[in-house]
Amino acid sequence: MIGKLKGTIDEIGEDHVLVDVHGVCYAAYCSGRTLSRLGSPGEACVLFIETYVREDQLKLFGFMTALEREWFNLLQSVQGVGAKVALAILSILTPGELANAIALQDKTAVSRAQGVGPKVAVRIVTELKNKAPAFAGEAINIGLKQELGEGVASAPVSDAVSALTNLGYSRDQAANAVAAAMKTAGEGADSAKLIRLGLKELAR
Repeated sequence: MIGKLKGTIDEIGEDHVLVDVHGVCYAAYCSGRTLSRLGSPGEACVLFIETYVREDQLKLFGFMTALEREWFNLLQSVQGVGAKVALAILSILTPGELANAIALQDKTAVSRAQGVGPKVAVRIVTELKNKAPAFAGEAINIGLKQELGEGVASAPVSDAVSALTNLGYSRDQAANAVAAAMKTAGEGADSAKLIRLGLKELAR
């Protein structure tokens, strides 16, 4: 089984890259995001590989990070999600953004991927809800994000997150900043204080 490829880029196609490893070119199918981050033909590259062996084919899937590969496999544990759909999701969402979308139960974010209909999007955020925190990283306050996604967060918290997003920050950045602000200000803080402390967090 091939776990990683180290070589030079021979050619980049619409959905794959050819990696030249000592004269042997391997075709690795990748997400659009991964392909966009690769260099130009002739440049060195390293890809984490997931090898699929079927009766009639052997196919390699390439990823920039091991975490992206883990999400590729995790997504396919959901009914209706195959390799093609998993790559489409990873083309529009980073692993961190995907973890956040699941924690927030944000079906809309997931359904933006080609081939993901409303029913599949619901299954993804529902079935992977308990697995997302392990992939999300320490900076994400899952409890707060779930409250925001379910619409049960307190008014000051919701208002602070909304205010920060209106200033141009992403929802994830705003939620993380407000979560950090709450640790300093306490749960009873008003929105103005949370916004002020949140901006300090974002300025770091």
